[in-house]
Amino acid sequence: MKKFFGTLGGLLLLIAPAQAVEKTRAEKPNIVMILADDCTHNDLPMYGGQNARTPNLEQLATEGLVFNRAYLAEAMCQPCRAELYSGLYPMRNGCAWNHSSSLPETLSMPHYLGALGYRVGLAGKVHVLPKQAFPFERVSGFDANCVRNPTKAHELSAVNEFMQRDKQQPFCLVVALVEPHVPWVMGDASVYPPAELKLPPNMADTKLTREAFSRYLAEITYMDSQVGELLNALEDAGEADNTLVLFSSEQGSQFPGNKWTNWDTGVHTALIARWPGIVPVGVRTDAMVQFADVLPTLLDVAGSTEEHSADFDGRSFIDVLQGKSTQHRKFVYGVHNNVPEGPPYPVRTVSDGNYRYVRNLLHGNLYIEKHLMGVRGDGLLNNPYWQTWVWDSWESPETYTLVQRYMNRPAEALYHTASDPYELKNLVGTDSAKETLRTLSLELDRWLVSQGDPGIEQDTPESHRAAKRGEHRFRAPRVDK
Repeated sequence: MKKFFGTLGGLLLLIAPAQAVEKTRAEKPNIVMILADDCTHNDLPMYGGQNARTPNLEQLATEGLVFNRAYLAEAMCQPCRAELYSGLYPMRNGCAWNHSSSLPETLSMPHYLGALGYRVGLAGKVHVLPKQAFPFERVSGFDANCVRNPTKAHELSAVNEFMQRDKQQPFCLVVALVEPHVPWVMGDASVYPPAELKLPPNMADTKLTREAFSRYLAEITYMDSQVGELLNALEDAGEADNTLVLFSSEQGSQFPGNKWTNWDTGVHTALIARWPGIVPVGVRTDAMVQFADVLPTLLDVAGSTEEHSADFDGRSFIDVLQGKSTQHRKFVYGVHNNVPEGPPYPVRTVSDGNYRYVRNLLHGNLYIEKHLMGVRGDGLLNNPYWQTWVWDSWESPETYTLVQRYMNRPAEALYHTASDPYELKNLVGTDSAKETLRTLSLELDRWLVSQGDPGIEQDTPESHRAAKRGEHRFRAPRVDK
């Protein structure tokens, strides 16, 4: 378990001024991390997407390193951000549900980088609690409300000021955009005529689905334009050559089968890194990394000389960034707790980059997600295209299969993600997959024990309410990875 601010010495370390840090300013790069919101990684062109127009991201990809295999542990806004900022999996930072809270003693990016002399700011969407665990300096100018219709207009004056405030002190700035989170209201959807779109194979082909997908793609392009503005601001500040830029698409989109799942389209994220003179240019890597690995990596980037391996679930992939290695992890892991987004439906997963094993702990239940499938009290469906999936399922075997896949899941599933990226073919029961199934199942068992995961007991309204109050019912043991 993460240590408390138990001693005066520890507290002084965390608030050490810049001049107390051994490294000089010239040796410390700035860090800019840009996050999209609910953007399925393979809807982007650099990951095989055939519709979206993202010229700024594609340019960024040519200037840096693209990770083919980057993942997050939980495909929900709050848990994945808590993992990213703390370097800890959901059980160990305490945020294992959406709309809850991390353990109050959790240490995060502002603590660790602040101790190394960095100013650590966050613009846009926050969605992590409590504030004491995530004490970012708030930077204005970008909308923090992901459900506003329309999104509040953005402007970069505060970002510019933050980047240029003190040339003698390095900065770390997270810009958490709110696109393409629903409602899909930004950008020019006319650029994406619904009838001309090629839908991913995990989406039912209905008129309302196509219209929604058009609006979603428009928001991706709008998000991409903001990425371009931020990169231009960094250039204008004269800091582009001394800055590590990271872009992540976050979790999958709010279409059935992406966000709120442990399928690859939920937990697989886009990740691009640019660091002039350090990161290879125009290269892709198959090294597997996870959100929990980012903070340990940033500490290496910042020149930390402290030993932090026991503080994080993740570990640094600095050697991959520097082009010294093409490998990092052997496995990546995922969890899903459905409360408060719907009735309990806990899911756990592990992947070796080629195969994904998924375990549905309450497979006898129907899977229900209220934002996608529910009707609000005013009679309006949150996402009306889902009703067209159900309506069409009686005469379309393909649509019925997708509805059944989403709502009625087996106890176990094994997918060869490398050849089946939308994970539509379950290999459990096939002779050829027996050994892989056994290996991944045992690895998942090992990881769940190491995390102190209580399984079904975790995904309950009572557990969520306790975590929301900061009174977590389950606390993961401090263990070696």
